[in-house]
Parts: sequence; C-alpha cells; structure tokens
Amino acid sequence: MKPHAEIEEVWPRDGRIRVVGRLHGRRGDGGRDWQLLLVRRSSTREQLRYGARVEGDRFESEVPVADLAAYDPAGIEQWDLHFTDGEVKLRAGRQLDDIRGKKNIMVFPAQRVPAARGTLTVQPYYTVQDNLSLECRV
Repeated sequence: MKPHAEIEEVWPRDGRIRVVGRLHGRRGDGGRDWQLLLVRRSSTREQLRYGARVEGDRFESEVPVADLAAYDPAGIEQWDLHFTDGEVKLRAGRQLDDIRGKKNIMVFPAQRVPAARGTLTVQPYYTVQDNLSLECRV
C-alpha cells in the first residue's frame, strides 16, 4: 500500500473539523513542518493550509469551517484532505481497517456557517476510495 495519512478519528463540532491519525509509510521526524492541506476539487490551485502537530507517525490538525465560506460554491463543492511536509503530499483517508465502502456506511454531522449567499453546510465524508473529503453546499 502506498504512503498515506491514515485517519483514525474525525471530530466535526464547535465550528471545526479535527482529524487525528497516523502517517503510513512515512515518519514525521526530521525537523520538517507538516501541514494539513485542503485542495478544492473544482480548482486545484485553490488550497488552504493549516498547521499539523506530528510526533513520530502520529498527527493531529483541524480546519475552521468558517474558512470555507470565503469560497463561494456553485451548488456542491468538494475539498480533498492531504498532509504535506513540503516534500511529499499524502492523501488522508482510512485504508487499513477492514471496512470497505465507507461512503455508504459512515456519516458525519454537518456544520453550518454564514456565507455570502446564505448558509454554508460543511460535512466530512469518505469517498468511494475511502479517502476523507469535505462537502460544502449553500
């Protein structure tokens, strides 16, 4: 299995989405600063970066959902989660458990935040490849 950021916990509450897990196939040691990287699927040049606490192979980071309201979605918008140290970019997901098809099994609560055209709903979800993404809707 190729290196990735293995998600162990997702905490969507209090205006934030917190993710906790382990780097699989890559250690966080070496003095590099790790970041949680959100990449807008419809325009990959649009990215958001957040500091990540990485010790050994363990990581933790969070996204303030209000930051996503600045990007005016036309209908439904997806953001893909990655962890990066500037050298490598690891897709965030949950691959090492025995649960396949998480998209149809695991449902996370949505959070609402004021946006330019109404209320933005932000909800974490697993993709068909069991990677973690965020869905935004007005």
